[in-house]
Amino acid sequence: MANLNKRFQVIQTFSQTVVALAAAVLLLGCGPLEPHARGARDSAAAARPAPSTAALNPDFGRCPQFFAGGRAPAVAIGGRLRALCFDNFAVLHSGETRTPVYVAERLNREILLKAKTVQRHDRFFADARLPSGERADLDDYRGSGFARGHMAPAADMPTDQAMAQSFSLANMVPQDPRQNSGPWARVEEDTRKYVMRAQGDVHVITGPVFADQRTIGRNGVRVPSHLFKLVYDPATGRAWAHWQQNRPDAKVNKPLSYAAFQQWLNLDLLPGVKVR
Repeated sequence: MANLNKRFQVIQTFSQTVVALAAAVLLLGCGPLEPHARGARDSAAAARPAPSTAALNPDFGRCPQFFAGGRAPAVAIGGRLRALCFDNFAVLHSGETRTPVYVAERLNREILLKAKTVQRHDRFFADARLPSGERADLDDYRGSGFARGHMAPAADMPTDQAMAQSFSLANMVPQDPRQNSGPWARVEEDTRKYVMRAQGDVHVITGPVFADQRTIGRNGVRVPSHLFKLVYDPATGRAWAHWQQNRPDAKVNKPLSYAAFQQWLNLDLLPGVKVR
C-alpha cells in the first residue's frame, strides 16, 4: 500500500506539472493542450494546432554560438520580443512579461574552470538596451518577496565582464527565494557537474513558464509558475529537461525526456537537431 501511495503521488505531481506546462501558451502562444489526453499521444497531438506560420525567428546573428547548430528557436508569439547578445549567453526578452522567454548558454569544462576563479559581485541593473516600457527595474523587485533569479547562472560566467553582465535584469525572473537557493540551485550545480564530465560543448536553455497572471512591481513583471532547464550534449546526442515549480516547497524532480518536454510545452528549443 505504501508503494502504491508513493506511485500515486509521483503521478499526481507529474500530471500537475503537465497542466502547468500546457499553460505556457499564455506566453508562447502555441495553442491549447488537452491535459486529459496525457496518456494518449494521438489525442494530445490532435489537440494542438499546427505551428504558427507567423513564428518569429529571433535575430541572434551576433551570437549564434550559444545555440545548437547555430539556430535559435522560433517562437509563435508576436510583439515586443528582443534578441540580446551577451559575452557568454543570449536572451530572448519579452517586453510583455519583462522577463526572458528563454536564455541560451554554451558551456564546457574550460569555461567552468575559469568561472571558478571569478568573484561574484551581485550588482543588479536594469538593461538600458531595452526601452523603459519593456524592462524590469530594481524597484519592481524591492519588497516583492521574490528573488531576482538568474536564468544564466552567475556561477557559469568565466570573466569579470561576463559575471557583471549576468546581473542584467533581462536575465532575471521573479523567483521564490527558497526555491532559488535550494532545489533550483541543485539543478544548476548538477548541470555544471555534467558539463565538467562532458567531452565538449554542452548547450543549455533556461526559461520560465507562466500559468497565471501574477505580477510584481510598478512595471508588472510576470511571476513564473515553473522554470525549466534544457540540457543538450552534441557529443552524445542526448537531451533532457529539468522542471520545477516556483514555490518554496519545490522539489528536485526526475528530468523529462526531450520528447516529453517538447510535447507538453509545444516548443522546439533544438530546431534541426536530432536527439537520441
